[in-house]
Amino acid sequence: MKIGIDIDGVILNTENMIRVKAELYDLLELNKNGVINKKGIIEAERYDWTEEEVKKFREKYLLQTQRQASLMPGAKEVIELLKKDNHELVIITARGNTFKETKYEAEEQFRKYGLKFDKYYWASNDKLEVCKKENIDIMIDDRATICKAISDNRIRTLYFRDVNREKLEENEFLKEVNNWGEIYRYIYNLNMEEK
Repeated sequence: MKIGIDIDGVILNTENMIRVKAELYDLLELNKNGVINKKGIIEAERYDWTEEEVKKFREKYLLQTQRQASLMPGAKEVIELLKKDNHELVIITARGNTFKETKYEAEEQFRKYGLKFDKYYWASNDKLEVCKKENIDIMIDDRATICKAISDNRIRTLYFRDVNREKLEENEFLKEVNNWGEIYRYIYNLNMEEK
């Protein structure tokens, strides 16, 4: 199978790291009162920050956080199992859009952890289009809107949902997962069914 994989919040714990930095920035540097929208995905949606405060946060913490990010538990082991099972793994990420350096940080992290993928799509504004172009069998992402769009187009999608993310109704093409063990079980069982 051909499997599309997002990076942040799926392979690397960047999303959690950014939330920690945002809480500290909001409290210690801005002296503000915390999250105003728990469903907000990016810091600009979660806090009542001005555009200038968002800009300063990203300039100060975005690359630093990505350098400090570590692998999600089980990611390396399962990625290696998927490769061993002869699945084709395609990175499909928005990284590289706003800050080009974020692409290089991810590449460095992959080298550090010994992770190799078959193909890379950086700065992907339309992951659905990439999934269609690549004939992706399963996409793994942590954004509800992306997962919904892809699964609505009859592409199997694993929604790697963190605790603060929107809950989606599962169906034939959309399944919620919370860790890499669940990802491997789903793909393994699907592979067995198709044999």
